[in-house]
Amino acid sequence: MFKNYFKIAFRNLWKNKGYSAINIIGLAMGIATCLLITLYVLDELRFDRFNNKADRIYRINADIKFGGEEQKLAVAPDPMAFTMVKDYPEVENAVRFRNYGPSLVKKGNENIKEERVIYTDSTLFDVFTLPMIAGNPKKALAEPNTVVISETIANKYFNSTNVLGKTLRFDNRNEFKITGVIKDVPENSHFKFDFFVSLAGVEEARQNIWLSFNFNTYLLLRKDADVRSFKRKFDEMLEKYMFPQALELLKINAEDFKKSGNYVNLSLIPLTDIHLRSDRIAELGPNSDIQIVYIFSIIAVFILLVACVNFMNLSTARSANRAKEVGIRKVLGTQRKNLVSQFLTEAVVMSLIAFVFAIAITLLLLPHLNQLSLKNITLSIQEHPVLFPLLIGFAIMVGLLAGSYPAWYLSAFRPIQVLKGTLAGGFKRSYLRSSLVVFQFFISIVLIISTIIIYNQLNYIRNKKIGFNKEQVILVRDAYVLDKKAETFKQEVLKYPEIVSGTKSGYLPVSNSGRDNESLFPEGQIENDKAVSTQVWTVDQDYVKTMGMQIVTGRDFSTEFPTDSSAIILNETAVKLFGFSGNPLGRKVTELVDLNAKTTRDYTVIGVVKNFNFESLRQNIGSLCMKIGNDPGTISFRMKTADMAQTINRIKTTWKSIAPNEPFTYSFLNEEFENMYRSEQRSGKIFISFAVLAIIIACLGLFGLAAFAAEQRTKEIGIRKVLGATVSNIVSMLSKDFLKLVLIASIIAFPVAWWFMNKWLEDFAYRIQISWWVFVLASFVSIFIAIITVSFQAIKAALTNPVKNLRTE
Repeated sequence: MFKNYFKIAFRNLWKNKGYSAINIIGLAMGIATCLLITLYVLDELRFDRFNNKADRIYRINADIKFGGEEQKLAVAPDPMAFTMVKDYPEVENAVRFRNYGPSLVKKGNENIKEERVIYTDSTLFDVFTLPMIAGNPKKALAEPNTVVISETIANKYFNSTNVLGKTLRFDNRNEFKITGVIKDVPENSHFKFDFFVSLAGVEEARQNIWLSFNFNTYLLLRKDADVRSFKRKFDEMLEKYMFPQALELLKINAEDFKKSGNYVNLSLIPLTDIHLRSDRIAELGPNSDIQIVYIFSIIAVFILLVACVNFMNLSTARSANRAKEVGIRKVLGTQRKNLVSQFLTEAVVMSLIAFVFAIAITLLLLPHLNQLSLKNITLSIQEHPVLFPLLIGFAIMVGLLAGSYPAWYLSAFRPIQVLKGTLAGGFKRSYLRSSLVVFQFFISIVLIISTIIIYNQLNYIRNKKIGFNKEQVILVRDAYVLDKKAETFKQEVLKYPEIVSGTKSGYLPVSNSGRDNESLFPEGQIENDKAVSTQVWTVDQDYVKTMGMQIVTGRDFSTEFPTDSSAIILNETAVKLFGFSGNPLGRKVTELVDLNAKTTRDYTVIGVVKNFNFESLRQNIGSLCMKIGNDPGTISFRMKTADMAQTINRIKTTWKSIAPNEPFTYSFLNEEFENMYRSEQRSGKIFISFAVLAIIIACLGLFGLAAFAAEQRTKEIGIRKVLGATVSNIVSMLSKDFLKLVLIASIIAFPVAWWFMNKWLEDFAYRIQISWWVFVLASFVSIFIAIITVSFQAIKAALTNPVKNLRTE
């Protein structure tokens, strides 16, 4: 019996090759897109789960409001980790990370810039699962000036992993002995480092200062620990350690601190939540967003539903063509359950064929997804041992789901009605089919609107006036290696006619640059409620000019004023927070230079710079102060040149003449700005790609339905043409029913798309307004797509010779 089912199934597929191809391609594209999204989502959800103790590892987060500024930090005070191990039995162990940025590592006579360098405690290997190839994990980082390196780095510098006892020189001054080699940190880790340097010899790690938040702190809780109960003990710890120190050094007591509206809230985030649910200051690496996972998962379900809807639509639409077959089989005694089995078998066979094509499409598109997402996702049995059995089961389930309605619908035909030719068929009479078309285009229109808004928001970010000029500014990195020759390098480059200006400062209005958050006080009023939490940047006299910033009040720094060493420039936000109403020029700002010695220093306000975005546009512009100092981390040059390559080469030549063994590393300010939104841009491109696939799948279904509608009305079209109907009349007749459904889908999709995208835009402090024209454009695009899709079949039917149609009918 089953053999007969399969034989008939393949016969029908071959007999209706065109419709079968549309069905199979549509379903294959739907399954492939769903599979691609599933692989992406699974990769996102697997982050950090390679750690054997992942379910017991938590990171301490800090939410602080002080001096009018709120901060969400991924770091904690340096003594917190081991104080918790000592005082709280729930904590089994702890480890800290301190990120001092990239280092120059000596290889032969050449320095190589290494980005993936982190300082950490010897307890690293007790908390995280980082398999060691050589060395003792218990002792590897116990001593000062020791380092554990990855397998890749060992081979890069020594062509071997047998490197214990050898040394690496960092930044031309520090020698570190290699005490361990580990396997490379997995790609699905929220931190990815190649050099783990011991914190044992770092002075900052032993200062016991509770008021400075600089260390990413991870706790390993005991198996029987009550996490909820443990979280409530943070306030107790702050009262015991932090506030007594604040009272001693800053004369701030806990009661006054809280009355002023300030707070310090500590919390725990599970290790496996960090990648998708954490976007804080001082993260160890760029994280993703759980919303992206939710959005892509919803898209996957919708695309699969659209593909299934196509299948059901085309199957039920062609039911009239198989009505006589059903009638005759019923007259000959075939039971309904056998007919249901037959039609379900056909659906499952088609689904399995589509599944094979889906695997091929997935393998074809996977490299493109990896390129867009910067991942290394694979579709292999080794990595996903249960995936293929699940996929086969999934394909069968899709076949049963997609074929269920046609099976029950076709098998319910009454043989007398069928054989007498009174069975109602055709496009117009199926409300279910119309509803499914509306659903398809509802999804497509939501995706079109979302695509337009995402594109506009990303374009707005790229082109928004941000308060500084990011074009034609080259950033020469790691200039600190020049030491006292940094100024010489700057002056030599400034001699080139295409160089407009230059500045020495590691503090830049983009990510991956210097940041220094301090509490300053207005005019010596060192009181809790007067403190202003602000960024304090060390710059030189040419910084504002080189960055293209605008002084709105007062003047810029100048070498003509020796007193500028005690001068300060505020941004507009800082002026408001300090309470400098009216004219801020000449007002004093006080800095606590040394907490322990309680020494202060006053700065005089000489100018106010127009607010500029120095963080992501997801955040509002915070308070910022600039003072004169020497910070040669980066030397920036503003250029005016048509031959960028030649200018870069000249700057490089100057660098090599001063420091021949040091790497010349540069980037452009506009590129660094773009990098701040690279994640959003990648997600946007992936979203747009999946949206296009969904629309194509919907169009395939519409194309098949249009072909069927034309086929069902062949006789009517022939008669109309004989009576004088034009091609445009025929096209209009066949198209209007579909266009009505598209308009209904638009009306339903508009509020859903508006709500969905409005929630997405809430993450941005600076965002576009959703305009009415977006919805109008989406409707026109949908109608245009529908007209193009339907018109192809309609014109084909309209151009057919009516004599031929009427003769065959």
